[in-house]
Amino acid sequence: MVLRADDLIDRRRLRRKLTFWRVAALVVAAAGLIAFSTWIYGDDFTGAAVDHIAKVKIEGTITEDEDLIKQLEAIRESSRVKAVILSIDSPGGTTVGGESIYEAVRKLAADKPVVAEVGTLAASAGYMIATAADHIVARKSSIVGSIGVLIQYPDVSGLMDKLGIKLEEVKSSPLKASPSPFKPTNDDERTMIRKLILDSYDWFVGIVAERRKMTKTEVLALADGSIFTGRQAVANKLIDAVGGEAEAIDWLATKGVDAKLKVVEWKDAESGGFLFSKAMARTIGSALGLPDYGGDIIQELGADRLFLDGLVSVWHP
Repeated sequence: MVLRADDLIDRRRLRRKLTFWRVAALVVAAAGLIAFSTWIYGDDFTGAAVDHIAKVKIEGTITEDEDLIKQLEAIRESSRVKAVILSIDSPGGTTVGGESIYEAVRKLAADKPVVAEVGTLAASAGYMIATAADHIVARKSSIVGSIGVLIQYPDVSGLMDKLGIKLEEVKSSPLKASPSPFKPTNDDERTMIRKLILDSYDWFVGIVAERRKMTKTEVLALADGSIFTGRQAVANKLIDAVGGEAEAIDWLATKGVDAKLKVVEWKDAESGGFLFSKAMARTIGSALGLPDYGGDIIQELGADRLFLDGLVSVWHP
């Protein structure tokens, strides 16, 4: 079929119109993607491309958190991050969790200035992590301290007796699987547990002494589980100054960091605070028959602490 000149012209016009609208659609889609990403990620999306001070929030009960450690490593490797503010609000958690985050912060501090900003609470493993920073500030009424380690376990043997339940066991040695909630703890088991606790406690005290430039005797005088206000913590050399983010930035300025740099929060969308994740809380809430928002209820009640295992450095209010 032979096309007329008018038909050719119409086809070219149609092709130009289609090209225009395709380009327009791509521009709109790109703009929508940028807007959506900014809404979801906030400053992380727009701020990470320029020089900035990274802010990392450490909140809630502390456990081993690979996502947080990877995030701290990404911050360390980022050429755009000139300094780091650790915003800590935690009663502590597992000792191993505190240790792993402590080591990650120390590795980060070897490359960039790091300051810890304590909010309401930095106790036990929360304070352990704070000591990894080069400088610590806290509010006058913040709670700081609770240096120590513990193991807690229930004894339901009395209940078992009332219900007529007996536990039969065969084990390779007397201390295997001890302590057990199914029988009272004997002297040998208590001695074993105490040795475990004291060894971890001695390590914790050593960290505080090294990082806070105190003698071990000075730290031991404070490491009886006591908690302190921010003002008391300054007097006892557990922190460096009272204040908040402004004071943290002022200190960073003394390390050559531009105080005018924007503070950008690095965050994980699924994190419940470096720590007890929202996904885990939702799972527990679902298991308990709670609605979709049950995970938030679990976190508000502090029930995440019931699921800690191993040596624990946590302050129970």
